[in-house]
Amino acid sequence: MNQIVQRKGNAVAKAVELDDNDRLAVWLEGYFRFSVATADSSRAVQSRDLERFLRFMILEEGHDLRPAWTPRLSRAFIEALRSERREDGKRQVADRTINRIIAHLKTFASFVHQHAPLPLGHPTEKLPALPTTTLLIDQRALTQGERRRLLDAADLLPLVGGRSKDRRRHRAGDKRPMHPWYRPWRNRAIVYTLIETGMRRAGIVNAELEGFDPGTRTLSVLEKGGVAHPYKISREGAAAIADYLEQERGRDESPASQALFLPATDNPRAGNKLTVDAVNRIWNEVRELAGVDAKTPHSARHAMGRHLIARTGNMAAVQRQLGHKNASYSMQYARISDDELLKTLDERSVC
Repeated sequence: MNQIVQRKGNAVAKAVELDDNDRLAVWLEGYFRFSVATADSSRAVQSRDLERFLRFMILEEGHDLRPAWTPRLSRAFIEALRSERREDGKRQVADRTINRIIAHLKTFASFVHQHAPLPLGHPTEKLPALPTTTLLIDQRALTQGERRRLLDAADLLPLVGGRSKDRRRHRAGDKRPMHPWYRPWRNRAIVYTLIETGMRRAGIVNAELEGFDPGTRTLSVLEKGGVAHPYKISREGAAAIADYLEQERGRDESPASQALFLPATDNPRAGNKLTVDAVNRIWNEVRELAGVDAKTPHSARHAMGRHLIARTGNMAAVQRQLGHKNASYSMQYARISDDELLKTLDERSVC
């Protein structure tokens, strides 16, 4: 142990007994070893964001010793990101990217502060996200009208899905046959599950039959990082899965069929398991049938977050349903847009 006086006169460094080995770089290694359970691609992004903060701290303070991490240093880091400019004068780092960095920084700060409380408190607890996320979420989330049209289109799949497009073999007025490998009840259930749970596409692929409990309307799936997460599902969504199990799943079952949603056994190109690309194709078929433009399965996830906030006002409900480990991801659904704020103010003035 030794008393360290920093070259820039950091007050915390002067007042606190510091250990040369108590560096944030060491804490970062422990954080990834013991606390991070996400996929490799996500870990790489987190690592890049957090190392960016460490470089900033070393530049500002001359070191990365843990006790010198303060709320003001965190705010200075964000301001530095916002002030970076390219040669053409435009911002180097977009607000959306900064919000992602803030979310990663908050999680790391919580890990550090939990195990070794910092002198001036949690360094990112009051660090706000930049006010752009609500607009992005609103643009990407399904609207109520789009949700209704998608579910109506999914209900039509057993009647119109997978039909032959060969006009020469099938005259006008003839009912074109369905391809033998097409699974309308499965595809309908997948669209319902995406919309009525907010599940990711990988969750559809990883869902297993034993993870579906119709009594509690719960669907447990392996999510990012191999962690099991129990999604609640609406009555309509659970009924759509039950219809698939009754009408169709038995056609593709085998002793090794553990997945809830099975590929067609008579389709030689389907493989042994559904893929994320297959889920995208199913979604896009229904989206085109519904006349909904430029919305992805993740739009259903955003819509679920917005719906839960609108109905409950409880951020914990969003975190529980969508499985966010970091509450800051759930916070994005709680922010009010300028239009919503003005509408609320106008409604109050009328009363």
